Amino acid sequence: MASNKIAVPEAKAALERFKMEAAAEVGVNLKQGYNGDLTSKQAGSVGGQMVKKMIESYENSLK
Repeated sequence: MASNKIAVPEAKAALERFKMEAAAEVGVNLKQGYNGDLTSKQAGSVGGQMVKKMIESYENSLK
């Protein structure tokens, strides 16, 4: 069964900063806490931007 728990609890603040940064890059206004008022398109664009940045970071680490 899948879990939505953070594997390293100490990383929670860093993940929140990363999410806020990705949201700002795609023009989505996130607030601290609950963001259930976002459309699926907005939430997807934030998640997509996060994945894109993670892949870029990994590819750069291979160089």
